[in-house]
Amino acid sequence: MNWLLLALSLFVGTASADRIKDLTSIAGVRSNQLIGYGLVVGLDGSGDGGDVPFTGQSLRSILGKLGVNVDGVISDFDVAGVQANNISADNVAAVLVTAELPAFSKPGQKIDVNVSTIGAANSLRGGMLIMTRLRGVDGEVYAIAQGAMTSTGVEVNGAGDEITIGVPTSGRIPNGASVERMVDTPFNKSDYVVLNVSAGDFTTAKEIVDKINQIFGADTANAIDGVSISVRAPADPNQRVSFLSLVENLNVDPGEASAKIVVNSRTGTVVISRNVRVTAAAVTHGPITVTVDATNEISQANPFANGGKTMALENNDVSIEEEAKKMFLFQPGIDLKDIVDAVNQTGVTPSSLISILEALKASGSLRAELVVI
Repeated sequence: MNWLLLALSLFVGTASADRIKDLTSIAGVRSNQLIGYGLVVGLDGSGDGGDVPFTGQSLRSILGKLGVNVDGVISDFDVAGVQANNISADNVAAVLVTAELPAFSKPGQKIDVNVSTIGAANSLRGGMLIMTRLRGVDGEVYAIAQGAMTSTGVEVNGAGDEITIGVPTSGRIPNGASVERMVDTPFNKSDYVVLNVSAGDFTTAKEIVDKINQIFGADTANAIDGVSISVRAPADPNQRVSFLSLVENLNVDPGEASAKIVVNSRTGTVVISRNVRVTAAAVTHGPITVTVDATNEISQANPFANGGKTMALENNDVSIEEEAKKMFLFQPGIDLKDIVDAVNQTGVTPSSLISILEALKASGSLRAELVVI
């Protein structure tokens, strides 16, 4: 095929079309999580102190590796906050360091790290993370982190009052870790590249396969299931990268998502997808209000009454009101707009709308998946 015609075909699509890049991800090309344990030093008295024993142990171990004979220091003599039998850690905090190693990261590249306290430290503001090894799930070291903390949280104490803004016990170090090891990927080792559809859907998988085969020839792509698609790619790494660049910019019309209603019971948020349908149903929703009015009175006995006593009396007036709500009718097969209009006419609150949707689902009239989060 002429390359000019191929290039033009990549950018011609309908208004509802999406790029394959936005609908799929390449199997094996992913980020990896790293974690490490370290110390933040240089704090202004907001560290772990003597409440966290492993902070002192860690500091003792680091000083020993640096040639400081911690155990030989006279007990009453303080050198840089270190005592023979006890290590002062007021300016030191034990932390966990986490990072995300992007795919194809090479040694020498920089990545961001997040730092969080695990001890009794009140703030990491102004601290410095000392050299920390970041390991993967296999236990190997993939990056080394070190640098000055960036913490936006502030905690102020005074006269018994405490004000905290943000989270002072966690921080971030932009470009705070240097990559030391690559992560092997199957990208250049397999005859096929597998595309995974982000939202598993058989229709979307079929559309992607048809589009790739239409542009690059029959049997270039084959659907494995509703999520995975195998694509025959060139063996040469440079050609493979160019080929996938063309593939991921193809426009396809994805299948419509299944009908779904998502309800957040805590905030009252309700999201209704476009394909929701309702069969014939009549709905009414009217809360009942019970009011109890209590009137307290004192009954004073007659001064000349024999054995009379002063008593407190409570008079209750109970009333029940049921708000008159009109019943609205759902016609068979109505769409999202009709549902919203019908519910809005009744003026129900979000909590009432949730109750109505749950009742419709229980009655079998709601043709959608109801998800409550």
